[in-house]
Amino acid sequence: MNTRSPSRRIPRRRTAVLAAAIGLLVAGCSASGGDEGDGDTNAARGSGGMRVALVTHGSEDDVFWDRVRKGAEAAAARDGVELTYLSDPDGAGQADLVREAVRDGVDGIALTLAKPQAMKGPVNEARAAGIPVVGLNSGLDAWQKAGLLTFFGQDESLAGRAVGEKLNELKARHALCVVHERGNVGLEARCAGVKKTFRGTTENLYVDGTDERAVSGILAARLRQDSTIDQVVTNGADVALTAVDAAAEADSDADVATFDLNKELVEAVRGGNVRFAVDQQPYLQGYLAVDALWLYRTNGNVSGGGVAPVLTGPAFVTKAEADSVAGFAAAGTR
Repeated sequence: MNTRSPSRRIPRRRTAVLAAAIGLLVAGCSASGGDEGDGDTNAARGSGGMRVALVTHGSEDDVFWDRVRKGAEAAAARDGVELTYLSDPDGAGQADLVREAVRDGVDGIALTLAKPQAMKGPVNEARAAGIPVVGLNSGLDAWQKAGLLTFFGQDESLAGRAVGEKLNELKARHALCVVHERGNVGLEARCAGVKKTFRGTTENLYVDGTDERAVSGILAARLRQDSTIDQVVTNGADVALTAVDAAAEADSDADVATFDLNKELVEAVRGGNVRFAVDQQPYLQGYLAVDALWLYRTNGNVSGGGVAPVLTGPAFVTKAEADSVAGFAAAGTR
């Protein structure tokens, strides 16, 4: 599931500029033989000429999406695919990016469905143009209805239910589930899953994840207001680290757990500041999405047979597992 960098918001990109940018980047990669310094496009070392656009709802400079992109680039290099990565957290902006990829005539599109309704039109345009589309990260409950070939990601409801059970084991009584992006179906599914299995009290707290200071202030205020809250569950590594600071500021004994991880979060788990994290393996999501499009084109394969998603999580990272994960997190692949 996607997370957004709390302190940054990327502007919506003008579609005319994007159309030119995609064409120039792909042309530049073909000519350069795959210079890794080329910002948005990874030129594959192999041949075949297949072009794939990966279009997500991720924010700029968010390490979670860096992992998705790194996995996608690894698959592209292995399969001989020219990869263009584009993103916009705004649903309408993401839809425009998909439409530009369709107009550019790419050979395959991998996209996220955090806002399924916004993607409905662009996906239909891609299908009408004969461009295969696969989903990743967000949209497990929407990918088949949207007409995607397959989906790679975590069952967010299942992950939430697993977290609820974990909180029962830890004997928590009152959980605050922090939703940092309104309208994101994956985040809502996670919190709903927690509520379904957790035997204590669960409440959602909605914040604007693009404003780290505001998130910290709202969390601290809520923890001061209700001392019975003994567990904060966040939906992103950055928000979890902010929650640790907010709990300290509020002089609260509430523990913090989170969905998703990064290098700093793994260190926080190792140090006992965060009880556990749920890893959906974003690197694997990016890798499998690009590889699936290549396999479909070259051999007619459809992962999951087109009837079942390919799950990449949930995998729990507690203090006991943190040491074994730390090296991969430092390398930017976990």
